[in-house]
Amino acid sequence: IGNTVLHILVLQPNKTFACHMYSLILSYDRNKEGPGSLELIPNNEGLSPFKLAGVEGNTVMFQYLMQKRKQNLWSFGPLTTVLYDITEIDSWAEDQSFLELIVSTKKREARQILDLTPVKELVSLKWNMYGRPYFCFLALFYILYMACFTMCCVYRPLKPRTGNRTSSRDNTVYVQKMLQESYVAYEDELRLVGELITVIGAVVILVLEIPDILRVGAAKYFGQTILGGPFHIIVITYACMILVTMVMRLTSTTGEVVPMSFALVLGWCNVMYFARGFQMLGPFTIMIQKMIFGDLMRFCWLMAVVILGFASAFYIIFQTENPENLGQFYNYPMSLFTTFELFLTIIDGPANYDVDLPFMYSVVYFAFAIIATLLMLNLLIAMMGDTHWRVAHEQDELWRAQVVATTVMLERKLPRCLWPRSGICGREFGLGERWYLRIEDRVDPNKHKMMRYTEAFKAQDRDNYDKGSGKLESSGGTLCKKELSVLSLSRSTSRTSSHRGWEILRRNT
Repeated sequence: IGNTVLHILVLQPNKTFACHMYSLILSYDRNKEGPGSLELIPNNEGLSPFKLAGVEGNTVMFQYLMQKRKQNLWSFGPLTTVLYDITEIDSWAEDQSFLELIVSTKKREARQILDLTPVKELVSLKWNMYGRPYFCFLALFYILYMACFTMCCVYRPLKPRTGNRTSSRDNTVYVQKMLQESYVAYEDELRLVGELITVIGAVVILVLEIPDILRVGAAKYFGQTILGGPFHIIVITYACMILVTMVMRLTSTTGEVVPMSFALVLGWCNVMYFARGFQMLGPFTIMIQKMIFGDLMRFCWLMAVVILGFASAFYIIFQTENPENLGQFYNYPMSLFTTFELFLTIIDGPANYDVDLPFMYSVVYFAFAIIATLLMLNLLIAMMGDTHWRVAHEQDELWRAQVVATTVMLERKLPRCLWPRSGICGREFGLGERWYLRIEDRVDPNKHKMMRYTEAFKAQDRDNYDKGSGKLESSGGTLCKKELSVLSLSRSTSRTSSHRGWEILRRNT
């Protein structure tokens, strides 16, 4: 029951009341330091009160709980060294990491905890010491891997075509070699080494990605921008295309160019994932993801309807015409592609001034130019501009969350020997088995002096008000007289306390 009440207090909107009640309940806890402590019992979602405060973005409760866990090591003048308990914060030995919970939530208030002590210092320590070097090495290794795969595709086994052409539009001069002909010369053996590296890399990608999908869940794993959801879809699809290409090569099936071309595009687009490790490029990838999966996805539905309608009209208009004079609409698939190019103003309106064109072509093309070019493209630009304005206010915050997610990902993937645990064990200071982060804080004496003056003003106002209200209750006047006396008393007490406060400030100055 006590643990349930603690979880309820974390969700209370009145933060001051929740903190006082939290301390009151813990004062009756018999197992404050043991494993049966109320603070360590998780709820049905596996969240302790401390983790629940982080997920809900309750910064007041989080700071209150951190103040209870800190240990003052020593103090010398304005310098103070504090040990912060990072047992539940550090993701090194946690199955359900506190940092991963914060970056995976959709509440913006939760991401503000990343700027608080000691979370900010812990993330900075992990990223600067281990995360950034390993991430840069991984980016370089991936680029070299993609260069190897690209060279294998460029020099794939081809042979001259021997069959006759079946159409005047057929311009194929090379065809794919059979499996027995693909690995004969010395150059083929070099390509075979690159192909083996490519296939091994695709298998490693699937081995690393699939356990995370099963652990987190597909919806959460692919749907979170901060966790790199779109890039996970890209890299898994790329690995599948590599395996499909390998099967088609082993079975001598023609058409391997289709999965191979998809793999090249997806593999090189995944390079943008590594831009999150750099502050100059990271926010731009966030902007691109927001625009692609927000504005562009909605716009594509409208664009598909317009292209289908006008492409069908263009095909019907030129269905009775000679395709040699105007071949942009000679069949329905080519009509769709040409209309798509016209929609994006990649090409001008096709016309042949040596022959007469149908009258309806001019009418339909006029309407298409007005709707597509003038209306819908400008609508897309306006939508993207609005998204840029909204995301620009939180792009730095989202980038820091991406850095945290990348740090947690690397810490889970790398062996323990390459990523030692951050912090100091409490045994060194007689604090048990818990781990602490040592932080040096500089205290501004002027700031604390002003805070003492403010507390003095508040205390004087409170005392004067209590005395005045006590006198008021003892008197037997009417209600109207009570209200008038309260107003006059509050004015006099505020004037007196302000005068005393300014006298204290003037004297100390």
